[in-house]
Amino acid sequence: MSGKSNNTQLITTAIAAATTGAILTYTALKYKSSKNASTTTPPPPPTEQDVKTSYIYEDPAHDVIISQPLKRTSSDLNQGQAGDGRLNAVEGAGRTILFPHSHEEKMKRRIASRVAVEEDNMTPRNSVTVRVPATSANFGPGYDCIGMAVDLWSEVTIERSSTFQITAEGEGADAMPTDESNLLVTGVKAAFDAAKKPVPILKYHVVSRIPYARGLGSSSAAIVAGIIAGLVLAGHRLPCWGSEALLQIAASIEGHPDNVAPAIYGGIQIGIHNGTRWVTERAPCPA
Repeated sequence: MSGKSNNTQLITTAIAAATTGAILTYTALKYKSSKNASTTTPPPPPTEQDVKTSYIYEDPAHDVIISQPLKRTSSDLNQGQAGDGRLNAVEGAGRTILFPHSHEEKMKRRIASRVAVEEDNMTPRNSVTVRVPATSANFGPGYDCIGMAVDLWSEVTIERSSTFQITAEGEGADAMPTDESNLLVTGVKAAFDAAKKPVPILKYHVVSRIPYARGLGSSSAAIVAGIIAGLVLAGHRLPCWGSEALLQIAASIEGHPDNVAPAIYGGIQIGIHNGTRWVTERAPCPA
């Protein structure tokens, strides 16, 4: 009987010791946690400069700052917007947020970040060299509206001079006009007209790798090369985004955009006139 009583006392003592140890451990951990919480300084709330967003690239000068909490509104969902209130919040602050489809705003900001480069580009030059590709057009039913750039490149060097001269070498050099009827001269004149400047006396040299009058856009290449060279020589920049002024000038000379569009933009281009101006869109190239 005494043995059974001793076993009961041992079990009771063990349970009491385990309970006491658990209570002491819990108390110590709680004390340590409360001490750490009282001595740790909480992080400061985010400032206006910390809360910002950009859909282009990480650049503090171009990021849009959100100055009020972002809330989801029913109008966001109804209008198919971001759904997180960003647009409404920024509109309230008099700013515009950039979304992936905000192409024109993106272009404006990229141009603004290249002020020094653009100013240098608007400096008149004494000489310029332009490389322009061959093109092939009239694909299937796409008569006068579908064209593709080809990996054959002609090189044109134009410089200010005291005498007018056109020299050429390479493909079709013997058949190329050496007077002002040459489409290079036409393109240069169009560029200086756009810049509202007189055309200076110029000397032209062509290294032709595009077969002349063989359906590979030699005339369009000459027009585009002349316009681009003339713009550089005049120190003039055409509006591009939303107007595509270079395409308008080239297509007005050529009469249609099927060759000049791929000569300017590359790839396969589908161009039409929308009743107001020429527009073109790049088409995917089939594998």
